[in-house]
Amino acid sequence: MSDTGGDRARLRRYPKLPVWVVEDHQEVLPFIYRAIGSKHLPGSNISFLHLDSHPDLLIPVNMPADTVFEKEALFGELSIENWIMPAVYAGHFSQVIWLHPAWAQQIREGKHHFLVGKDISTTTIRVTSTDYYFLSDGLFVPEDQLENRKPLQLDVIMLEPYKLCTNQDDSDSVSSTKKPKLALGGGESTAAADGDSCSEGHRGDAVTPRSDHACQELSCSCSGSQQSQSAASAGEILDILKTGDAFILDIDLDFFSVKNPFKEMFTQDEYNILQELYQFKKPDSNLPEEDLVDIVDARTHQLEDLEAVFADLCDGDSEETVQSWASNPGMELLVPLVQSLKKRMEVPDYEMVHQAGLTCDYSELPHHISTEEEIEYLIQAVYFLLKSLPKPTLVTIARSSLDDYCPPEQVDMIQGKVLGVLQSLYGTLDTHLVYSEESPAS
Repeated sequence: MSDTGGDRARLRRYPKLPVWVVEDHQEVLPFIYRAIGSKHLPGSNISFLHLDSHPDLLIPVNMPADTVFEKEALFGELSIENWIMPAVYAGHFSQVIWLHPAWAQQIREGKHHFLVGKDISTTTIRVTSTDYYFLSDGLFVPEDQLENRKPLQLDVIMLEPYKLCTNQDDSDSVSSTKKPKLALGGGESTAAADGDSCSEGHRGDAVTPRSDHACQELSCSCSGSQQSQSAASAGEILDILKTGDAFILDIDLDFFSVKNPFKEMFTQDEYNILQELYQFKKPDSNLPEEDLVDIVDARTHQLEDLEAVFADLCDGDSEETVQSWASNPGMELLVPLVQSLKKRMEVPDYEMVHQAGLTCDYSELPHHISTEEEIEYLIQAVYFLLKSLPKPTLVTIARSSLDDYCPPEQVDMIQGKVLGVLQSLYGTLDTHLVYSEESPAS
């Protein structure tokens, strides 16, 4: 626990809750930095509640760690999947809570405590976490190889949607025996306090109660149920937030409905080949550290070789060039891949092919286009969670629609619902629709 009283007392307060709505998720970081600069946020020990179908916790692989101290240079290096960890290394975020829907399972559930620091051999940012998410990107190093180390508490929690008046299992949902569910407990907003709750059909260990008032709004009759013993309570998130000096609420609209855009760019056969070329075989979790170092080294070389292949193909994809690369061990499938791409496209975008391949490691990108009913269930779950938590210092929202991660035909509807929830909880908002401005602020 930090000496939160003094830090909080010195912070300025916004008259209305600022909400920054951007298109690409990394575009929120300048507004967070602006709030730090204006003393509305502290420079350190910030808690970050991140609602997203993707963790966004990767790291720019070749970026020098010291870039984080050159603000404009940093912003130019970031992309949608790697903008949070540089802020951790810079010392701003100490607690990150990735709150994810059932279909997003890239990082194992639970509490992760690890270090983020500068690799003394490469001067890049690396981590001590051995989760597959970091191993598959070649980001793990042993603790003694890091300097300027920053501790990070990462909590991965699934938000269970409210399932009202249904008597059937959700085939898309993860088995309740595998993932703890988020049931709101201990707050005035919970249905349990009113003696009423809505059950999720006959999945008795995945109960998600809601208030009687909200049930009436959706014209539903509620059935009694008991709270899950395995559920992660809102109180657990509240305890995490209390360890920080301030709290940012960050929402990607693809949390509510998400596409894997590469599924539409490539045929199934092409996608299968990419999965084979870029595959990462999960190591045994009990391997000694030196073996993990060897695995990361091999993975790094694999990805560097693949990057070189597709960079070369960008310069020319003659049969001779393709055959030359395909003669290397593990590269044989390049031949049918390039043949298929050239049949469909006059000039294949090999850089995009490589970017797609980087998402094909130990798992696929989440793909779940939600019905409007499913979106509403998640909206209600977010409402009751936030009602149990303190007011954030600011809210950042990413639309993620131009690159098709949030279905473009749904994004405005989802955004309207999210802003409605925020307004109902926090009153008049200071909303900035940055994505619609000709010259976005920085």
